Amino acid sequence: MIRNPILRGFNPDPSICRVGEDYYIATSTFEWFPGVQIHHSRDLANWRLIARPLNRASQLDMRGDPDSCGVWAPCLSHDGERFHLIYTDVKRYGRTTVGGASGASLRDFHNYLVTCDTIDGDWSDPVHLNSSGFDPSLFHDADGGKWLLNMLWDHRPGRKRFAGIVIQRYSPEERRLTGERRMIFEGTPLGFTEAPHLYRRGGYYYLITAEGGTQWNHAVTMARSRSLFGPYELHPHGQILTARDRPDAPLMRAGHADLVETPEGETWMVYLCGRPLPNRGRCVLGRETAIQPMRWGDDGWLYTLDGSGLPQLEIPSPGLFEGTPPDPAPRAEFDAPDLPAEFQWLRTPHPETIFSLSARPGHLRLFGRESLGSLFAQALVARRQQAFCYSAACSMDFAPRHYQQSAGLIAWYNGSKYHYLHISHDKAEGRHLRVMSALPDSPAGDAWTPPVPVPEGPVELRVEVDYDRLRFAWRVPGREWHWLPEQFDASILSDEATLPGAANFTGAFVGMACQDTSGAGLHADFDWFDYREREYRAAAD
Repeated sequence: MIRNPILRGFNPDPSICRVGEDYYIATSTFEWFPGVQIHHSRDLANWRLIARPLNRASQLDMRGDPDSCGVWAPCLSHDGERFHLIYTDVKRYGRTTVGGASGASLRDFHNYLVTCDTIDGDWSDPVHLNSSGFDPSLFHDADGGKWLLNMLWDHRPGRKRFAGIVIQRYSPEERRLTGERRMIFEGTPLGFTEAPHLYRRGGYYYLITAEGGTQWNHAVTMARSRSLFGPYELHPHGQILTARDRPDAPLMRAGHADLVETPEGETWMVYLCGRPLPNRGRCVLGRETAIQPMRWGDDGWLYTLDGSGLPQLEIPSPGLFEGTPPDPAPRAEFDAPDLPAEFQWLRTPHPETIFSLSARPGHLRLFGRESLGSLFAQALVARRQQAFCYSAACSMDFAPRHYQQSAGLIAWYNGSKYHYLHISHDKAEGRHLRVMSALPDSPAGDAWTPPVPVPEGPVELRVEVDYDRLRFAWRVPGREWHWLPEQFDASILSDEATLPGAANFTGAFVGMACQDTSGAGLHADFDWFDYREREYRAAAD
């Protein structure tokens, strides 16, 4: 059986393609570097991360990109010769100040194309395509023509911001768009028309889009036309997959879909979804990727197997079960020349400026850089939270000399939402430990626990998360754990806990961080990092 979601934790905006017997899914990474996650499977049930193709400065530099901007909605395709990857680098989103209205309608979306002969090879430098909107996709027509689709953004007052879906020819020889762009679909009254993908089947062009916004009203809309440029008639049900108006659905926020056909001719759909915390309605795991089979009706339209249009939690695997791939080792020892695959960092294409795996062999050294929430040089290395209940810990060697130097263990969403167990130093307290929390739903904005003196030398830090409850502990290696008495709200690490006007499209991470706002660059060394998913337990032990 396939149990959804197939890509757990922050893995939104899936694009799927098949080459022979191999299936690939690309998902958004937003401000996390390297850009785009590509997973591989042969049975549609078990997926393994095999590539992050945007991994050098010539392809992607997100320094200065606001939270939840950066890489949006990649489109992965194959034309029989090579892979094509389309992506957006978002440089501005919405309001310039919290609660303000300055330039709220102005956005900057730059769309690019990279190619590669192999899925895990060195992808090309990017070709800039346009900047007229986001969610671009590339359609390879049967006659060899290539067409770029994207939603069109309209910033003018009184206009519909999500103006509809436009199409324009792409010339591989000239490496640019040619001819005029044409509007082919203005969307339905549900609005927020985005994420276009185009397919050709049985004499029709089929267009699917996401509508309703990426929260609780999210949906997959389908339309078709005999002509590439339309007019496109709407599916008789309008939306072919959605959990809107269905609070009993096993998966929520279903939308932003793509289709793939198996060698046997079966059609499957991948889509993003969300799993809210019980009784809280917040999705700390972010927007995840799910999959399910679809069927073509006698009327030539696509439906879910049971006709309900609902996302499914569990479905039979379509063929040979390849076997579950091994999970990453719970403990990262930092002995290899590269970071373990599950870790990423923020924005910069120059990781040597924020961390090193060779400066102290067997350790991850973070160089103290700018403050938490910086959009430029932030030394934070983390991995996705992929379960509601987990334990994480690390061993850190750090010798701060004053209060501008901090390092520790962090549960992170973005610069306005985190809980940070860190060690610092000042004259009054000496070397001490405390928690700083950034709180999006509190008038204070941030909160601090009282300082706790800690001895010199290496210290182990620990976090326990059970749904919306988070607790921290520390110890000298080999000694007993000391639990901080405070309990923290883990639900703030979600899209739904937000400041006015802010973008919130990622998910919770847990990892290591180091700051030195004096500019001296004091480092912290991490000997290991441990992440283990587990069943719920009522109290930390």
